[in-house]
Parts: sequence; C-alpha cells; structure tokens
Amino acid sequence: MNFYYITMLRDPVSRYLSEWKHVQRGATWKTSLHMCDGRSPTPDELPTCYEGDDWSGVSLQEFMDCSYNLASNRQVRMLADLSLVGCYNLTFMNESERNMILLQSAKNNLKNMAFFGLTEFQRKTQYLFERTFNLKFISPFTQFNVTRASNVDIGEDVRQRIEELNFLDVQLYEYAKDLFLQRFQYSKQEEHQKNRLKRREERRLLREQRAHQWPREEAAEVAVTEDYNSQVARW
Repeated sequence: MNFYYITMLRDPVSRYLSEWKHVQRGATWKTSLHMCDGRSPTPDELPTCYEGDDWSGVSLQEFMDCSYNLASNRQVRMLADLSLVGCYNLTFMNESERNMILLQSAKNNLKNMAFFGLTEFQRKTQYLFERTFNLKFISPFTQFNVTRASNVDIGEDVRQRIEELNFLDVQLYEYAKDLFLQRFQYSKQEEHQKNRLKRREERRLLREQRAHQWPREEAAEVAVTEDYNSQVARW
C-alpha cells in the first residue's frame, strides 16, 4: 500500500485571523505533544500565552502580542523539519539562520509532496487532485470567499503587523502559489495535447475505415452491373 503526503495552504493573513477567531471561541492545542527528535519541548522552550484552561475572548492585539504564539508562521513550522534547527530550542542557532533553514525546508517538503492545494483556488485544486490521483469528485468544489476571517474588519496597519508576524508564511505562500499555478498550467497543456492526439488518432481510424469501405462498394456495383447485363442477354 502506498501512502502520499498532501496538504492545503492558505493566505497567511486569512489563516492567522481564522486561528485567532478559533482560539477566541475556546479552542486549544493543549493535547499536542509537539514531538521533535523524540521529545516534547520544555516549558522554557515553549511557554504558553495564557493562564487557565483556554484563551477565550482574547483580543486580536493580545493574540499578536504573545511572542510564543504558535499561530505565527504556523504553515512553515508545520511543513519544515524542525530537527534541522534544534526543534523548539531558540538558542540552538541565531534567528536569521534558523528562519532561512526553516523556510527552505518547508519549500523543499512542499515541492516533494505528491499533491498540495490552495484554499483560494478551490476549482484548480480539485482539477489538480483529480489529475494527480486519477479520481473524480462527485460534485465540484465550492469557493467560499466569505469566511470568519474575511468578516474581520482590520486596518492596513494591523494587516501589515500580521504579515510581519507571518513573514515566513508569506514567503512560503508566494512560492507555493507560483509552483501551484505552474503545475496547473502544465497539467492543462498536457491534457490539451492528449486530447489533440486522441482526436488525430480518431480521424486516422475514420479515414482508414472509409478507405476499406470504398473498394467493397465499388465491387458491389460491378457485381450488380454484371448481373443486370446477364439478365438482359438472357431476355
């Protein structure tokens, strides 16, 4: 049995706002072990952003202000090999080197996945999935542009702040979008080429079929004429 890694990426600002609204409603990841190199991070390596059972009612400002918030650059961190940078030990190497390695690792792992899609391109995602795995969905994917994240009214300064907090995710998403659209375009061209070859082969077979029919029709006409002539001679 073959297993394939696949994933979906989302616009970093929308994804961050969506997670904030999720946490605001009481969601937590307390049961996540964050295993890396065979162990979970220590409390010093991964402090919590809140006290108590959850972070219900957290404001967006509070959410952004917590430097330990795993919502920042989550997509890069989830895709990258954290063991390359000492897992959650931020003293393992300097921050700029750590960020560079994480981003490159995430890009490499994304590129080598059997498939990935983008939330903002539902129909194209469906097309690539079906082409990749030779499957057909019963119904077309639906593009929902109105979400909890889109309903959050933020100013340009807040948007810029979120982009700064997720600067690795922003770079990953730009890379992913470019690669995704390249794959989509290539698949479309490949499909068109296969269809052209199929139509060409169908025309060739049709010509051959007609070419075989014509001699038989001519032979039949000759036979009818000879039979008629013999009948006339007999009369």
